[in-house]
Amino acid sequence: MLWQAPAEPPDVWPFEVRAGDSSGRFVARVIFSLPRVTIPAMLLAVVWQVGESAVPVVMGVAIDRALATGDAGQLVMWIGVLVALYVALTAAARLTNRLNAYAIQLLQHRLRATLSTRVLHPGGGLARAPDGEVVSVMTNDVARLANAGLLVVLPIARIAAIGFIAASLLVTHWPLGVAVLLGTPAAVWLMGVLSERLSRDTREYQGLLAGTVGRAADLVAGYRVIKGVRAEAEATRRYRQASRETLVGAQRNVGLLGRFLVGSGIVNGVFVAAVTGLAGWFTVNGQLSIGGLITAVGLTQALMPQMQSIASASIPNLASARASAARILDALRNTGTETVTPAPGDGTPPEVTPVPVLDVSVSGALIRVRPGELVGVRADDRTATRIADALLNPRAGNDIEVRLDERPAHQLTSAEYRSLVTVAPHRVTLFSGTVRDNLALPARAPEPLEAAVRAAAGEDFAADPDVPVGEGGNRLSGGQRQRVALARALAADAPLLVLHDPTTAVDSVTEQKIAERLRGVRASRSTLLIASSPALLGCCDHIVDLLAVLERPVAS
Repeated sequence: MLWQAPAEPPDVWPFEVRAGDSSGRFVARVIFSLPRVTIPAMLLAVVWQVGESAVPVVMGVAIDRALATGDAGQLVMWIGVLVALYVALTAAARLTNRLNAYAIQLLQHRLRATLSTRVLHPGGGLARAPDGEVVSVMTNDVARLANAGLLVVLPIARIAAIGFIAASLLVTHWPLGVAVLLGTPAAVWLMGVLSERLSRDTREYQGLLAGTVGRAADLVAGYRVIKGVRAEAEATRRYRQASRETLVGAQRNVGLLGRFLVGSGIVNGVFVAAVTGLAGWFTVNGQLSIGGLITAVGLTQALMPQMQSIASASIPNLASARASAARILDALRNTGTETVTPAPGDGTPPEVTPVPVLDVSVSGALIRVRPGELVGVRADDRTATRIADALLNPRAGNDIEVRLDERPAHQLTSAEYRSLVTVAPHRVTLFSGTVRDNLALPARAPEPLEAAVRAAAGEDFAADPDVPVGEGGNRLSGGQRQRVALARALAADAPLLVLHDPTTAVDSVTEQKIAERLRGVRASRSTLLIASSPALLGCCDHIVDLLAVLERPVAS
């Protein structure tokens, strides 16, 4: 249907973050990034705002040419012009508002995609769990910055309307037009000066708000740990302190906003009153007709909302957007940058094959996984976690060395490494939605997904992939969540898959099924299985027993 939203969100490309970018430059790049939407919206908004400003002009002309002369034909004609004007400006207003809403949604989608890409795939390959402050950046700051997209639509339309009002006053009586042309820029500049303190404080307040939201999110996520160490009172005290600081910041920011609105209102009111007084004085002196006076008064009244909107909406919107842009830039830059530096003496490293040989050196032992092999590793919990972390973040400075086809993994870009190696950590994280939502990957047909579910022994509860899993998988048992996570890892069909204790919450019968099916679903691919389960280790081609290596006595 016409104007119907698409079923799927549109494909977007992330915003580029350049060295030396200021918040103002980033805001400008965001608001000018959708010309195919904002330019039509701006043109329609100009029709809307200029049309509203033209109403008193048409009424003044109708009074002078129809009512004052008693000409019925002129009266009918000008009433028709007025009706057509109202139809045009009403249609333009409706279309402008629709395009504005569409532009804001697109900008929010693109900004969140940019943040998600940099948080989930940070430069340098250093994947880490984002803190709670990211929630505030992805919601509050993204919404404020996306709203800045209207700065290329409504303010320009209002400036065009002010220009039309000034031109109309020049035609009606040139001294009034000159007064508007000279006075409007001075009034807007003065309102901009009044907004500087508000702009600085808005950024400070948004930082306090984001910190409080982040603290609350982290508090909820770690509540079990806090309760386990009996730190509820201390956690509550810290959150209350942060909340009070944010409240003080909010009250200060609202006070500054109020003072700005009062000051801008005084500037606006004095200017409009001066123009209206001039129009009345010219009428008393006989320099303006009655129709001219109605036109001048109507145009002056039309001038007030235009200036008030610029003062009370556009300028605070810009101040808020600049503050949010600075926070978003900080979040993007904190993820690091993509750099790949070859180790001295390595020369030109060989190319990595589609299914590479994986070598992991840990505590004097070598774990080697050749193409098509299923290799098991038996280790204590600490060593197993260190190996999984080194494979997840090969450039994190871990003392465990990871190589692919003899090439150090830290020399690969994060994109190259992720295309070859997939690590399924022991900790299970599911998305809210259905089983299908947690398994479906781009360009994956249903058959591989079904095979992955069967290999993970999930056919007993995931036969219907549209079964909801709840928020974070809270509708499933611990073993079911583990099997969904295992099926998701298998469905990725990575050239080299690393599994870290994937069945610790699964009963022994189900675990045996998984062990029997794992080899079949990973045929022709490489798999490294870090586990302590005899059933899982029993299905491997060979096993590296790090417990035996680490417990071996050192020769004197």
